[in-house]
Amino acid sequence: MRKIPLFVFIIGIIFGSCKEQTTEYKTITPELLKDKIAGGWAGKMIGVTYGGPTEFRGTGKTFDDSIKWIPADIKGSIWQDDLYVQLTFMMSMDQYGIDAPAKKYQEMFAKAGYHLWHANVQARKNYYDSIFPPQSGEPEFNLHADDIDFQIESDYIGFMCPALPLQAVKMADKIGHIMNYGDGLYGGIFVAALYSEAFFETDIPAIVKNALKSIPAESDYYKIVNRCNNSSQQYPTDWKAAWKELEAKYGDVDICGAGINFNIDAKLNGAYIVMGLLYGDGDPYKTMEISTRCGQDSDCNPSNAMAVLGVIKGLSNLPEDMQKGIADVGDSLFINTNYSFNKAVENTYNYALSFIKNEGGEVSDTEIKIKPQTPQAPALEVSFPNLVFDHKISIFDTKNWILKGNWKTFSKAPWGGTKTVDQSKYAEKSWRRT
Repeated sequence: MRKIPLFVFIIGIIFGSCKEQTTEYKTITPELLKDKIAGGWAGKMIGVTYGGPTEFRGTGKTFDDSIKWIPADIKGSIWQDDLYVQLTFMMSMDQYGIDAPAKKYQEMFAKAGYHLWHANVQARKNYYDSIFPPQSGEPEFNLHADDIDFQIESDYIGFMCPALPLQAVKMADKIGHIMNYGDGLYGGIFVAALYSEAFFETDIPAIVKNALKSIPAESDYYKIVNRCNNSSQQYPTDWKAAWKELEAKYGDVDICGAGINFNIDAKLNGAYIVMGLLYGDGDPYKTMEISTRCGQDSDCNPSNAMAVLGVIKGLSNLPEDMQKGIADVGDSLFINTNYSFNKAVENTYNYALSFIKNEGGEVSDTEIKIKPQTPQAPALEVSFPNLVFDHKISIFDTKNWILKGNWKTFSKAPWGGTKTVDQSKYAEKSWRRT
């Protein structure tokens, strides 16, 4: 009589153990994983060209004019820093290996022939001034530490880390400190975490909530995204009401654009990514439109939002016109890189397989088993603690400056413009202090 319950008990242990082991992994086919990676890259290209013509045309206000976009416009993504910078980082991985030091990444993008702006261009200058990561992104050496730069170029990290947020944070912490710090770093981590979560989750509020676990809850970046979550519940059908609350609290705190409506701060623009996702109902066009109409860096924000949908849905489930637009440029090289869309998908997939295996997963020809990681935030960094903007003085304001020596004016047409504008003052090497 005693043997029967003992037998049942042993069987229960065996079955219970097997069940626990099978639920330890998330399973996906190789074809679906690659399709989701392709959807992420496609979303970046689609979103950046959708919002491109509106960039910084809605500053301190929503963008309310018409938005015109056709799939043929995707070709323009070939010239966008949202793509070519992070593809340069992938080139660094290809050449120097996954564990290459951050200085190698900085060197390759510093020497690339394309344009850079804000935190990125300062990181390029820092390289030539022998200021290397992580110092190159710190506020002492980079006034743009909280800017959007890493946020728009960390996508590849998330694409390579399905259900692996710890691996994503590890990579992002190294690369993000090349050009950013604090909230500027957290923007890139948050975006990468969105993708990491999106491979196995379709509920967008849940994706956003889980991605937040990868950044410090004490950070302003966390707080603004959390405010978006709360506002979407308070105003479930009125994204503009939520936008007004964000603008009132965060619209004029950008150090880089101090004194003007221009705001390239990572956290406000990150909130606009989330706004598109939370109010877009999973619809690609509605999601892009809302992220775009929120304004400011309104090509980058729909690009990130659309990429999240691309991972959720996979390329094969995006609208057919979008799929065709991507296919038409699939082998075109992004400027100053050796990468095309098709190569980016293939190499990202291969790197993802490596990370999956390195982090305890299993890969076969028919099935990929991923050991999911629990998100963990890095230590808190604050770029400009207790610093409040007082007023702004232009170098061209002769009432406030006295320039001695051989100073010259650097003039150049703004990006996308034709009329030359005075940009800055510089002193020749022969200048001596008097």
